[in-house]
Amino acid sequence: MSGKTKTLFVSAILVIAVAAAAYYLSSVKIPVLETAGPVGGNEKHLILIASILSAIVVIPVFALTIFITAKYRADNHKADYRPDWDGNRLIELTWWAIPGVIITILSVVAWNSAHALDPFKALAGSQPPLKIQVISLDWKWLFIYPDQGIATVNKIDVPIGQPVNFHVTSDTVMDSFWVPALGGQIYSMPGMDTQLNLQADKAGSYQGRSANISGRGFSAMDFTVTALPSGEFDGWMNQVKSSGPLLDLKAYDTLAKPGTDVAVSHYSSVQPGLYGSVLDKYMAPVQHAGQETEHQHD
Repeated sequence: MSGKTKTLFVSAILVIAVAAAAYYLSSVKIPVLETAGPVGGNEKHLILIASILSAIVVIPVFALTIFITAKYRADNHKADYRPDWDGNRLIELTWWAIPGVIITILSVVAWNSAHALDPFKALAGSQPPLKIQVISLDWKWLFIYPDQGIATVNKIDVPIGQPVNFHVTSDTVMDSFWVPALGGQIYSMPGMDTQLNLQADKAGSYQGRSANISGRGFSAMDFTVTALPSGEFDGWMNQVKSSGPLLDLKAYDTLAKPGTDVAVSHYSSVQPGLYGSVLDKYMAPVQHAGQETEHQHD
């Protein structure tokens, strides 16, 4: 096989591989690219910018690698020998300037997005944020709506277009709360109250999951976020309030026992301060003027 034939063969393989990858990406749904909220949309934009800038370097490097290894292989005696390229200022300036410019752009984008996408930063909206307290367990998720006095397991319902302020903690090992289509990912840690602000702008159901391995039941830690119109959300909330058991400390202790395949369930009322008591059990008492006091949480 001649050198020209080999080049054409390799080029054809690359074209086929790129076409196959493009076809695959167009035929499957990738949650981080099928966004349904402002945070997810901004993160998608950031991913695309980083991918395009990286491709500007990666694609030419791979193309030149293939070209140089094919042209200057040991058995190609027709290749020109050009030792004067060594130390060529124009060439060296080019291959240092382009990556330098790209790194500078990525640095500016990363700095701005790190502040704009701060998970603790409240989202602007015409309505006050809906507060949901999240507790990761082995191996399930508990969601408490403190202002509404209800709770759910492995399912969240939210109104469309209203910001949601998640307070996240863990009553087991460190875990990670993630809804790819809505954006963001925040760790849940025992004794720590972290926050994540999200919003759903489209009606639908979005898959959530744990993004941190936390034991043998980790793969079962999935949950669903359902975005409903405001009226339907109010109807769902009233329905939950009218049926279901009480989530008190005894019911919570039963729920917190390790186990998988936990069905979606609802609690019509929640013992006040339950989320705070989960936080406090991992915190050492704080001393003030010789007296011990406990942390208090809503």
